[in-house]
Amino acid sequence: MMVFRWQSTLACLLCIFLLGLYSGAARADQDTLVYSWSSNVGELNPHLYSPNQMFAQAMVYEPLVRYAEGNQVIPWLAEKWEISPDGKVYTFTLRKDVRFTDGAPFDAEAVKKNFEAVLMNRERHKWLELVAQIDKVEAVDKHIFRLTMKNAYYPTVQELCLIRPIRFMSPLAMPADGNTSQGIKKAVGTGPWKLVETRKGEYDFFERNEQYWGVKPKFAKLLVKVISDSTTRAVAMETGEIDLIHGVAGHGSGQISLDAFERFTTMPGFVTRISQPLASRVVAINSKRCPTADLAVRQAIQHAVNKAALVKAIFYGVEQQADTLYPTDIPYCDLNLKPYAFDPKLAEKILEEAGWRQEAPGAVRSKDGQELAIDLCFVGNDAQQKAIAEVIQGDLQEIGIKINMIGEEPDANMNRQKTGEFGLVFNETWGAPYDPHSFCSSMRTPSHADFQAQAGLSMKGEIDAKISEVLLSTDETKRQELYRYILTTLHEQAVYLPLTYVRGIIVHRNNLEGARYGQLKWEIPFELIKRQ
Repeated sequence: MMVFRWQSTLACLLCIFLLGLYSGAARADQDTLVYSWSSNVGELNPHLYSPNQMFAQAMVYEPLVRYAEGNQVIPWLAEKWEISPDGKVYTFTLRKDVRFTDGAPFDAEAVKKNFEAVLMNRERHKWLELVAQIDKVEAVDKHIFRLTMKNAYYPTVQELCLIRPIRFMSPLAMPADGNTSQGIKKAVGTGPWKLVETRKGEYDFFERNEQYWGVKPKFAKLLVKVISDSTTRAVAMETGEIDLIHGVAGHGSGQISLDAFERFTTMPGFVTRISQPLASRVVAINSKRCPTADLAVRQAIQHAVNKAALVKAIFYGVEQQADTLYPTDIPYCDLNLKPYAFDPKLAEKILEEAGWRQEAPGAVRSKDGQELAIDLCFVGNDAQQKAIAEVIQGDLQEIGIKINMIGEEPDANMNRQKTGEFGLVFNETWGAPYDPHSFCSSMRTPSHADFQAQAGLSMKGEIDAKISEVLLSTDETKRQELYRYILTTLHEQAVYLPLTYVRGIIVHRNNLEGARYGQLKWEIPFELIKRQ
């Protein structure tokens, strides 16, 4: 159980005061589930990104197919589908009992218009190979939709499961020219929830879709309060202002801090849960910028960071230590790669043999007049990233590596990732069903930190070529061989320092049941939750 200092007590008193800021929000009753998020959910354009919040997009808009347990893709708005022998043509038979919440029918013409809206903005979606591979979309008849690809792109159905950008809104809510990249009239989907009211900086209010074709939500209403501070959110949970905490936990960066989560696990009247691994938390290491351009330096970093201590001190054991870029239960990722063991003596030996000398114990190493100093870049107001950075700084100092801590605003940090102006930078994989194909695909895009981290590798061109090849491979054995080359090479070249496998947390009072995680990182199955 966590011990609270007087600063924590003052913080809690302040947070109780701040909760008064939300007193103007829509009043909840027994048939209203109250959740919170750090910002408003946005206009909820299904075909665009930030500031649209993914969890809310998933509440309103649905896919043709859905990602399920065991890495399976199951029918959803499409009852079934067929794939042509050459792997290029996908023919979907649509459900006949579905309407948008404005009464418009969900049919093949509506599906076609949504695909066309995405294709109008193809450049914005170039990170997603699916969009680049689409050749033609057709409404064959009222309930038959045909998707023709330029090549046999094997992850097609997996990427149709994604929360964005290919989900479906009513054609009546689109602009007259169908170009949703310029905005939409209203958020209108086929999902179990519909957005009915937004007050900027206060809340978003959803109601149950009473005509929903699937399992209807148990609650009639869902109130999402805007609470930007994780400590305030924890107090709101304690005081009954909200019913549910659901999301990633972290020291100031998540729904609540991990020490607050630990405290809830010991408090009577509350239920806590931890999700399955959702993604990988890693540090990208720049192979093009000195001194991390030296493979020996990258390998030494792998052996010098005490991940077990980091998991215990910062994550309270909630997240699991990661030794490879992906967990082994991700498709194509069970490769028996040898972990880099925590071994500071070995790290020092590697550096010495590579010519990085230490003139005296505790001194910074150097080689040919160059100091072994590395910029570690993180989001300055992300307390969790800062805490991890401090641990890494301390561990690397022990072997003679100097870490320059560079904490900046999120936009500045993102710009460094795009330009490669970093030595080390925090990163995460995307989780199911993006991994490994979508994340690997993005490694070929210069605006991604992954591309920049790999840019100095002599075999970078071959890695990118193998990624392009694997995405279009129709031979399962060949596909496994290609992924083995890609992931083994990245592991041996030490361009990623895996830290933990990210897990989400759930906290609610014991008068609720049914709260759980979906199969996608940002999917929250609110419709399954009910009050006892």
